[in-house]
Amino acid sequence: MLIALHKNARTTPAVRAEITASNEPASVLAQRFGITEQTVYKWKKRQVFSDRSHTAHNLQTVLTPAQEAIVVELRRTLLLPLDDLLAVTREFICPDVSRSGLDRCLRRHAVGNLNELKPQAPVQSHKAFKSYEPGYVHVDVKYLPQMQDESSRRYLFVAIDRATRWVFVQFKANKTAASAHAVLKALHKACPIKISKLLSDNGKEFTDRLFASREREPSGKHEFDQLCQELGIEHRLTKPRTPRTNGMVERFNGRIADVLKTHRFNSREDMQQTLTRYVALYNHQLPQSALKSKTPMQAMKQWFQERPDLFHKKPYDRPGCDK
Repeated sequence: MLIALHKNARTTPAVRAEITASNEPASVLAQRFGITEQTVYKWKKRQVFSDRSHTAHNLQTVLTPAQEAIVVELRRTLLLPLDDLLAVTREFICPDVSRSGLDRCLRRHAVGNLNELKPQAPVQSHKAFKSYEPGYVHVDVKYLPQMQDESSRRYLFVAIDRATRWVFVQFKANKTAASAHAVLKALHKACPIKISKLLSDNGKEFTDRLFASREREPSGKHEFDQLCQELGIEHRLTKPRTPRTNGMVERFNGRIADVLKTHRFNSREDMQQTLTRYVALYNHQLPQSALKSKTPMQAMKQWFQERPDLFHKKPYDRPGCDK
């Protein structure tokens, strides 16, 4: 049997019952059990030998039930902080109320936490990308750290299909228009999907449009724009200084950044091989919640079964099999 005793209790219920039943003098019992005579007299008057609750039997409050109801209603409707509510209560309801007493009153009526009473702002749910058929590709450039065996940093061109999340990357020594042109040419060859639209930022490697403003249309002489036109790809540009517009590829760049932070590379070749393996793993092995737990390649194969007209060749499970 578990007995809850006060932490300073020097007697047990059995000792207290023995004291009550004994006819010996209080001084003798006090000496025997190591307690005072007043304690002996206390237990001789008791019929129940367990500790009583130390909670106050009567609430120490100067507010009447009606006044408490008014205070609680003021708290709920006006959302007044404790000190402001105290001033109002003393001025119009009860001048003798204390701050601690008012706080206890609010806690008793479950209105002690002001933040819980305030209307909660609706949580903005994640805004999903608009649904598109395969062929809408996002392109961006990721800066890579400079390795010990390099004289300058390199760049990672990243392309991701909006519908299937399939990713294509290439490493370049610079991010010139010629590099972007070469990447698009390799992307067109490697991607089984017919690329119809391509979204990039306003970088000089992608367009000759002005940086800060969009007052000038592309001249048509830029290498990247020319290749897009040759391949029948609509080249779209994001608004200046709005990276969220190209958020899909920015998210994948965040994955690349995590890989760079959590790995130690011995050389340029080591870093390139690691990132290439990760992209292959992402395309073929990592299920995506946006794809209903399918991998990008599984999603691509499903699209191929349903809409083969969107492809110019059959997608394969293993990299290096695209012919």
